[in-house]
Amino acid sequence: MPQENSNQNKRIAVPRLVIGAPQGRSGKTTLTLGLLRALTRRGIRVQPFKKGPDYIDAGWHTTAAGVTCRNLDSFFMSGTDICSSLIRNTAEASLAIIEGSMGLYDGTDMAGSSSTAEVAKITQTPVILVVDATRMTRSAAAMVMGYQQFDPEVKIAAVILNKVARPRHQKTATEAIERFCNVPVIGAIPKDASLTIPDRHLGLVTNRELAAADEIIDYLAQVISEHVDLSKLVELAYDAPALNCSHFAGGSKINFALRKKPLNMPKIGIIKDQSFSFYYPENLETLIDSGAILEYIDSLNSPGLPPDLDGLYIGGGFPEVFAGELEKNRTFREDIRLAAEQGLPIYAECGGLMYLGRSISTAEGKFEMVGLLPFDVTMTAKPQGHGYTILKPCAGNFWFDQNQQIKGHEFHNSKVINLASDVSYAYEVQKGYGLNGKYDGICYKNVLAAYNHIHALGCPAWAQRFVQLAQRYKDTKWTGGQSLYCSSTA
Repeated sequence: MPQENSNQNKRIAVPRLVIGAPQGRSGKTTLTLGLLRALTRRGIRVQPFKKGPDYIDAGWHTTAAGVTCRNLDSFFMSGTDICSSLIRNTAEASLAIIEGSMGLYDGTDMAGSSSTAEVAKITQTPVILVVDATRMTRSAAAMVMGYQQFDPEVKIAAVILNKVARPRHQKTATEAIERFCNVPVIGAIPKDASLTIPDRHLGLVTNRELAAADEIIDYLAQVISEHVDLSKLVELAYDAPALNCSHFAGGSKINFALRKKPLNMPKIGIIKDQSFSFYYPENLETLIDSGAILEYIDSLNSPGLPPDLDGLYIGGGFPEVFAGELEKNRTFREDIRLAAEQGLPIYAECGGLMYLGRSISTAEGKFEMVGLLPFDVTMTAKPQGHGYTILKPCAGNFWFDQNQQIKGHEFHNSKVINLASDVSYAYEVQKGYGLNGKYDGICYKNVLAAYNHIHALGCPAWAQRFVQLAQRYKDTKWTGGQSLYCSSTA
């Protein structure tokens, strides 16, 4: 990657673009997927990023580019951490593509906090604005002009029109935007019902569930290659200003540098399959950097839980979709329950929380789950919790310091019912909904299960504590007769 040097501040060129839009469902994701695959086919190594707390789009990005997508989110991460991640992960790539979320300026407050625009400003990244041109010609220029002037610190570098009806439609809208807004229109995507990906209540269907995922992305790439000026787009990416390397040097709270690992490293199992696939790569990397060995497990097909685990991480996903298959693997479920009772540290998020309960009820019926925690889960038509969270650890939560503020996110179309009255809650909810609007998460022995998702860049102490618990379990599990779980004061 080209670099610029100075005596005090070393600057590094990171070719990059943000793909934004005036509103959600303007076509950002399908365009980004086609763009990633089209550029990759040209021999350009593209590093994808997704703005915001998103697992599903990020999974599709990874498939399209053949490179692990990373998330950038100013709610969890400092500006330094965002720039550090951008620089570090683009070190071996030709350029970075950051897909935004919702409308460009939509955030958590009137100041636009945690918006795509905020990330664009933090990273000084030019924006390609994707405009849904349905039933609009000259008015498209007024829209683009408004986005230019709303915040002059956000640079709208170019426009791509989407859902263009015919050549005359494209010509009129293009001429208006280029004349009145003085920005180039570098693409016009025609209306095409095939330019969609199936979705469900939490967003797109995951790429792991569609056998035709590559075929879909290939088609998107073909359309993008035919209707977008890729050479001009790459040129705009290389026009992005160089970033200050002090972000990288001082920045991330997580040290990913290679270092000598101890011989007696604990092994943490990661349930990763079609049911449970929501894991930020930084979370897994931070566990490794904190001294753990990871082993991936399939909850649908594994005959049982590996006997040599010292910890277990169950991420989010869609256990409700695969509830029947999860129920059938009785031995695996029973192994988890018994291991937890014997003190195995388990950290579970959202889908993992649902799995550890007694049952999940869906439109197809009621299905038995692990039965470790005293509640049932029922699916609902509308989200029960959706958005960013701020949590305060309860006194009995030994995974986190009680004075620590936990920032995360939740998105679940399920609710916990028949919850025992004597459970030990994990968090008090200061923002969000969690289990009941007041509390989220349950602590039981060495288990913490909650609807909340965290990102390691915003909460690095999580991984360190997880590995400490796993190491303690590893060191004591063969002593016989000793209590293998921590007290609330541990």
